[in-house]
Amino acid sequence: MGFELTPSTVEAWLREMDEHQLEQLWREADRVRRENVGDTVHLRGLIEISNHCCRLCGYCGLRADNRGLERYRMSREEILQCAQMARDLGFGTVVMQAGEDYGITRDWLADIIREIKRRHPDLAITLSLGERPDEDLLAWKNAGADRYLLRFETSDPDLYALIHPPAPGRTLSDRIAQLKRMREMGYEIGSGIMVGIPGQTYSMVARDILLFRELDLDMIGMGPYISHPATPLARMEPADPRAAERIRLPMPAPEGEQVPNSELMTYKVVALTRLACPEANIPSTTALATLNLAQGRELGLQRGANIVMPNLTPVTYRRLYEIYPAKACIAETPDQCYVCLKSRILRIGREIGTGPGGRRRLTSTVT
Repeated sequence: MGFELTPSTVEAWLREMDEHQLEQLWREADRVRRENVGDTVHLRGLIEISNHCCRLCGYCGLRADNRGLERYRMSREEILQCAQMARDLGFGTVVMQAGEDYGITRDWLADIIREIKRRHPDLAITLSLGERPDEDLLAWKNAGADRYLLRFETSDPDLYALIHPPAPGRTLSDRIAQLKRMREMGYEIGSGIMVGIPGQTYSMVARDILLFRELDLDMIGMGPYISHPATPLARMEPADPRAAERIRLPMPAPEGEQVPNSELMTYKVVALTRLACPEANIPSTTALATLNLAQGRELGLQRGANIVMPNLTPVTYRRLYEIYPAKACIAETPDQCYVCLKSRILRIGREIGTGPGGRRRLTSTVT
């Protein structure tokens, strides 16, 4: 099987189970990664600043109606301390992540972004805060934010409608349109998908991978769908009953068509994404480590990924950011996490990156 990426060849690779064939895929993805982004692994410090969320996404433990979750929102000073820790550990980027929380106001966050940039001018700031109004996004870009990560999770409109109900008072969102607007604002943009969503077929994932290339994404994250018991998808129910009345999409998909939410399938998506988007920054995710604590991140890095995101969130909050249960490394301090990841990266013959680590074609404009 060749590596020309068409809908049919990508789907064939996704279905491939022969170990010899897959070894060829891993080697090719690793070669393309090495030739385009090198052997450097950039560490991006994750700060989970709030677990409040106004949305009812069908798969996420932060969904608004999860009454069993204790909610928190980090203070300004706590966030600035985490940014200082990132700089002390030598990271070139912090990633501020939260649910779609309108308690995080435009001015409050803009002030924090400006202060981080004042103290650490060379520290890149990535935001991942859900779907926010353009006025918020522009204010945060003008304050100094460099990147925005907004995963579209699936590009199939029917599956998306079933798992992503509109926010109160809004129509169904168009995350792809928002990504394009953010690029026009000057952000580096990132997106991605979950692998193995109930109802997700091989052809859907093949289209997602080719859409990554069409959008020319700077960052692409993909991880296995991990069920949270307090969600509709855990019960194989759509999140939006109104959409289910008009969309007859089976959950799970018919036998032979449902994409497994497995470690192996996630590696295939990582590898094929590297072939489709040679220059993109691709993380080896915490979800992979959750499935395989011993070597999940390392195998991701050896099959196309070049980014790792150590968690800087205070341990008291980390266990409460429960998108899915039993996340890896929730009890480690930031220092412990860094030492562990550094040794793992060096052990597979890779280097620790310095600086912001933006996409290479954009390094002249990223500060």
